[in-house]
Amino acid sequence: MTYSIGQVAEQYNLSIHTLRYYEKEGILPFVKRTPSGIRKFDDDALEGLRVVECLKKTNMPLKDIKVFLDWCQEGNGTLEKRRDMFYEQKQAVLDQIAELQETLKLIDFKCWYYDSALELGSEEEIRKIPLEEMPEEIQELYRESHGEFSQDSME
Repeated sequence: MTYSIGQVAEQYNLSIHTLRYYEKEGILPFVKRTPSGIRKFDDDALEGLRVVECLKKTNMPLKDIKVFLDWCQEGNGTLEKRRDMFYEQKQAVLDQIAELQETLKLIDFKCWYYDSALELGSEEEIRKIPLEEMPEEIQELYRESHGEFSQDSME
């Protein structure tokens, strides 16, 4: 089955302009054209685009994605390079996840803080709550942060 550039743009939530740009930059070497020049995406092209979009979500620059695609075109001689690249991206994603988990902890704290301030009527009332009377997950944030949060600077 083949798909038009408009269908692919809609399916991947990309603009037609973006898909044309990718093709111009060599990011979509697998896209075929009809004799009249109309782009046609087959299932292999969609799979290739899925990999490109996955790598983009890992914050890999387009120039590095292009290198990967060039390696794919070169064949089996680049299997090790391609595998190593994915292991590097995997580690980068794990690092991003860990960083986001830490960010989420602070956001969780702030949600609790402002929910509590609204419930108690003021921020001053929260500052009066002894640490041991705060919810366990909030106490855990204090322990993990090694004093990064102090009751005097909870705002």
